[in-house]
Amino acid sequence: MDKGAVTRMGERKKKEKAAESVASMVKDGMVIGLGTGSTAELAIAKLGERIEKEELEILGVPTSLRSEMVAVESGIRVTSLFEHPSLDITIDGADQVDAHLNLLKGGWGSHTKEKIVSYAAKKFVICVDDGKLVDRLNKPVPLEVLTYAVKVVEAQVERLGGVPVLRRDGSRGGYFITEGGNMIIDADFGTINNPDELNIALSSIVGSVEHGIFVNASEVHVGNEDGVKILRR
Repeated sequence: MDKGAVTRMGERKKKEKAAESVASMVKDGMVIGLGTGSTAELAIAKLGERIEKEELEILGVPTSLRSEMVAVESGIRVTSLFEHPSLDITIDGADQVDAHLNLLKGGWGSHTKEKIVSYAAKKFVICVDDGKLVDRLNKPVPLEVLTYAVKVVEAQVERLGGVPVLRRDGSRGGYFITEGGNMIIDADFGTINNPDELNIALSSIVGSVEHGIFVNASEVHVGNEDGVKILRR
Protein backbone atom coordinates (compact mmCIF):
# COMPACT_ATOMS: atom_id res chain seq x y z
CA MET A 1 0.00 0.00 0.00
CA ASP A 2 1.44 3.37 -1.01
CA LYS A 3 2.05 6.20 1.45
CA GLY A 4 -0.87 8.26 0.13
CA ALA A 5 -3.32 5.40 0.67
CA VAL A 6 -2.06 4.91 4.22
CA THR A 7 -2.54 8.64 4.92
CA ARG A 8 -6.08 8.59 3.54
CA MET A 9 -6.92 5.53 5.61
CA GLY A 10 -5.61 7.27 8.73
CA GLU A 11 -7.67 10.38 7.98
CA ARG A 12 -10.81 8.30 7.49
CA LYS A 13 -10.34 6.58 10.85
CA LYS A 14 -10.03 9.97 12.53
CA LYS A 15 -13.18 11.17 10.78
CA GLU A 16 -15.03 8.04 11.87
CA LYS A 17 -14.07 8.64 15.51
CA ALA A 18 -15.34 12.23 15.36
CA ALA A 19 -18.50 11.19 13.52
CA GLU A 20 -19.28 8.49 16.09
CA SER A 21 -18.74 11.00 18.90
CA VAL A 22 -21.27 13.52 17.56
CA ALA A 23 -23.73 10.77 16.64
CA SER A 24 -23.67 9.61 20.28
CA MET A 25 -25.15 12.98 21.31
CA VAL A 26 -28.43 12.31 19.52
CA LYS A 27 -31.28 11.08 21.72
CA ASP A 28 -34.55 9.32 20.97
CA GLY A 29 -37.23 11.68 19.67
CA MET A 30 -34.84 14.40 18.48
CA VAL A 31 -35.17 16.39 15.27
CA ILE A 32 -31.68 16.96 13.89
CA GLY A 33 -30.00 18.92 11.10
CA LEU A 34 -27.88 16.78 8.79
CA GLY A 35 -24.85 18.46 7.26
CA THR A 36 -23.12 17.78 3.95
CA GLY A 37 -19.65 16.39 3.26
CA SER A 38 -17.59 13.28 3.84
CA THR A 39 -17.45 13.50 7.65
CA ALA A 40 -21.10 14.52 7.94
CA GLU A 41 -22.02 11.47 5.85
CA LEU A 42 -20.11 9.24 8.26
CA ALA A 43 -22.07 10.77 11.15
CA ILE A 44 -25.35 10.15 9.32
CA ALA A 45 -24.32 6.52 8.76
CA LYS A 46 -23.45 6.17 12.47
CA LEU A 47 -26.94 7.42 13.30
CA GLY A 48 -28.32 4.75 11.00
CA GLU A 49 -26.43 2.11 12.97
CA ARG A 50 -27.92 3.45 16.20
CA ILE A 51 -31.42 3.39 14.71
CA GLU A 52 -30.97 -0.27 13.82
CA LYS A 53 -29.43 -1.32 17.15
CA GLU A 54 -31.33 0.92 19.59
CA GLU A 55 -34.57 1.48 17.65
CA LEU A 56 -34.14 5.24 17.91
CA GLU A 57 -36.90 7.36 16.46
CA ILE A 58 -35.45 10.56 15.05
CA LEU A 59 -36.20 12.99 12.24
CA GLY A 60 -33.55 14.60 10.05
CA VAL A 61 -33.46 17.85 8.08
CA PRO A 62 -30.87 17.40 5.30
CA THR A 63 -28.82 20.26 3.87
CA SER A 64 -28.38 18.79 0.40
CA LEU A 65 -29.75 16.11 -1.90
CA ARG A 66 -26.62 14.07 -1.16
CA SER A 67 -27.17 14.14 2.61
CA GLU A 68 -30.87 13.37 2.09
CA MET A 69 -29.98 10.27 0.07
CA VAL A 70 -27.51 9.09 2.74
CA ALA A 71 -30.12 9.73 5.44
CA VAL A 72 -32.78 7.69 3.64
CA GLU A 73 -30.31 4.85 3.03
CA SER A 74 -29.45 4.96 6.75
CA GLY A 75 -33.07 4.64 7.82
CA ILE A 76 -33.51 8.23 9.00
CA ARG A 77 -36.96 9.73 8.41
CA VAL A 78 -36.52 12.99 6.54
CA THR A 79 -38.44 16.16 7.33
CA SER A 80 -38.09 19.89 6.61
CA LEU A 81 -37.80 23.25 8.32
CA PHE A 82 -41.37 23.97 7.22
CA GLU A 83 -42.54 21.14 9.47
CA HIS A 84 -39.87 21.53 12.16
CA PRO A 85 -38.38 25.04 12.19
CA SER A 86 -36.68 24.43 15.56
CA LEU A 87 -34.10 21.62 15.72
CA ASP A 88 -32.56 19.94 18.75
CA ILE A 89 -29.10 19.69 17.21
CA THR A 90 -27.35 20.07 13.87
CA ILE A 91 -24.32 17.92 13.07
CA ASP A 92 -21.93 18.83 10.28
CA GLY A 93 -18.31 18.86 9.15
CA ALA A 94 -16.03 21.76 8.22
CA ASP A 95 -13.20 22.56 5.82
CA GLN A 96 -11.27 24.50 8.49
CA VAL A 97 -11.68 25.24 12.21
CA ASP A 98 -9.65 28.02 13.83
CA ALA A 99 -8.49 28.43 17.43
CA HIS A 100 -11.74 30.23 18.37
CA LEU A 101 -13.98 27.62 16.67
CA ASN A 102 -14.78 29.82 13.69
CA LEU A 103 -15.37 27.67 10.62
CA LEU A 104 -14.87 27.72 6.89
CA LYS A 105 -17.43 25.65 4.98
CA GLY A 106 -18.67 25.38 1.43
CA GLY A 107 -16.27 23.01 -0.29
CA TRP A 108 -19.32 21.01 -1.38
CA GLY A 109 -21.27 24.16 -2.30
CA SER A 110 -24.03 23.49 0.26
CA HIS A 111 -23.16 26.18 2.80
CA THR A 112 -26.33 28.23 2.34
CA LYS A 113 -28.62 25.42 3.52
CA GLU A 114 -26.01 24.35 6.07
CA LYS A 115 -25.95 27.81 7.63
CA ILE A 116 -29.75 28.08 7.72
CA VAL A 117 -30.09 24.66 9.34
CA SER A 118 -27.29 25.43 11.81
CA TYR A 119 -29.10 28.56 13.01
CA ALA A 120 -32.36 26.62 13.36
CA ALA A 121 -30.72 24.33 15.94
CA LYS A 122 -30.35 24.73 19.68
CA LYS A 123 -26.87 23.25 19.34
CA PHE A 124 -24.54 23.25 16.33
CA VAL A 125 -21.91 20.51 16.59
CA ILE A 126 -19.01 19.91 14.20
CA CYS A 127 -17.03 16.73 13.57
CA VAL A 128 -13.61 16.87 11.87
CA ASP A 129 -10.26 15.13 11.80
CA ASP A 130 -7.34 16.97 13.41
CA GLY A 131 -5.97 17.98 10.01
CA LYS A 132 -8.77 20.56 9.74
CA LEU A 133 -7.53 22.56 12.75
CA VAL A 134 -5.66 25.81 12.06
CA ASP A 135 -4.62 28.82 14.13
CA ARG A 136 -6.37 31.15 11.67
CA LEU A 137 -8.67 30.50 8.74
CA ASN A 138 -6.76 30.89 5.48
CA LYS A 139 -8.65 29.12 2.71
CA PRO A 140 -10.74 31.03 0.14
CA VAL A 141 -14.26 31.79 1.38
CA PRO A 142 -17.04 30.33 -0.80
CA LEU A 143 -19.90 32.66 -1.71
CA GLU A 144 -23.06 31.35 -3.31
CA VAL A 145 -23.95 33.98 -5.88
CA LEU A 146 -26.91 34.74 -8.14
CA THR A 147 -25.76 34.12 -11.72
CA TYR A 148 -27.08 37.53 -12.73
CA ALA A 149 -24.84 39.20 -10.14
CA VAL A 150 -21.50 37.43 -10.59
CA LYS A 151 -19.54 40.43 -11.91
CA VAL A 152 -21.14 42.78 -9.38
CA VAL A 153 -20.21 40.44 -6.53
CA GLU A 154 -16.65 40.05 -7.83
CA ALA A 155 -16.21 43.83 -7.75
CA GLN A 156 -17.48 44.00 -4.15
CA VAL A 157 -15.13 41.21 -3.08
CA GLU A 158 -12.20 43.06 -4.63
CA ARG A 159 -13.13 46.23 -2.75
CA LEU A 160 -12.96 44.21 0.47
CA GLY A 161 -9.43 43.11 -0.45
CA GLY A 162 -10.28 39.63 -1.73
CA VAL A 163 -9.39 37.83 -4.95
CA PRO A 164 -12.55 36.28 -6.46
CA VAL A 165 -12.41 33.10 -8.53
CA LEU A 166 -15.53 31.64 -10.13
CA ARG A 167 -15.60 27.95 -9.22
CA ARG A 168 -15.48 25.40 -12.01
CA ASP A 169 -16.91 21.90 -11.97
CA GLY A 170 -13.92 19.64 -12.50
CA SER A 171 -15.99 16.51 -13.17
CA ARG A 172 -18.32 17.99 -15.77
CA GLY A 173 -16.46 20.96 -17.18
CA GLY A 174 -17.97 24.40 -17.15
CA TYR A 175 -18.88 26.20 -13.93
CA PHE A 176 -20.10 24.78 -10.64
CA ILE A 177 -23.86 25.18 -10.16
CA THR A 178 -25.45 24.78 -6.73
CA GLU A 179 -28.69 22.93 -6.01
CA GLY A 180 -30.30 26.36 -5.85
CA GLY A 181 -29.23 27.11 -9.42
CA ASN A 182 -26.58 29.63 -8.36
CA MET A 183 -22.81 29.88 -8.84
CA ILE A 184 -19.91 29.80 -6.39
CA ILE A 185 -17.22 32.45 -6.07
CA ASP A 186 -14.23 31.41 -3.96
CA ALA A 187 -12.89 34.65 -2.46
CA ASP A 188 -9.27 34.53 -1.28
CA PHE A 189 -8.51 36.94 1.57
CA GLY A 190 -5.29 35.21 2.63
CA THR A 191 -5.08 34.71 6.39
CA ILE A 192 -8.34 35.82 8.01
CA ASN A 193 -7.35 37.61 11.20
CA ASN A 194 -10.85 38.81 12.08
CA PRO A 195 -13.52 36.28 10.99
CA ASP A 196 -16.30 38.17 12.80
CA GLU A 197 -15.55 41.35 10.87
CA LEU A 198 -15.28 39.55 7.52
CA ASN A 199 -18.47 37.61 8.30
CA ILE A 200 -20.38 40.88 8.62
CA ALA A 201 -18.76 42.43 5.55
CA LEU A 202 -19.49 39.44 3.31
CA SER A 203 -23.08 39.26 4.57
CA SER A 204 -23.60 42.79 3.22
CA ILE A 205 -22.56 41.94 -0.35
CA VAL A 206 -25.41 42.56 -2.77
CA GLY A 207 -26.02 39.57 -5.07
CA SER A 208 -24.51 37.01 -2.71
CA VAL A 209 -26.94 34.52 -1.20
CA GLU A 210 -24.64 33.31 1.60
CA HIS A 211 -20.96 32.85 2.42
CA GLY A 212 -18.93 30.10 4.07
CA ILE A 213 -17.73 31.69 7.32
CA PHE A 214 -19.59 30.19 10.28
CA VAL A 215 -19.24 31.76 13.73
CA ASN A 216 -21.95 29.83 15.59
CA ALA A 217 -20.48 26.40 16.37
CA SER A 218 -21.31 25.20 19.89
CA GLU A 219 -18.58 22.58 19.99
CA VAL A 220 -16.17 20.73 17.73
CA HIS A 221 -15.37 17.00 18.01
CA VAL A 222 -11.87 16.39 16.67
CA GLY A 223 -10.81 12.89 15.74
CA ASN A 224 -7.13 12.07 16.25
CA GLU A 225 -4.93 9.01 16.58
CA ASP A 226 -5.73 8.67 20.29
CA GLY A 227 -9.49 9.18 20.09
CA VAL A 228 -11.64 12.34 20.14
CA LYS A 229 -11.00 15.74 21.66
CA ILE A 230 -14.03 17.98 22.23
CA LEU A 231 -13.50 21.73 21.92
CA ARG A 232 -16.14 24.14 23.27
CA ARG A 233 -16.61 27.88 23.16
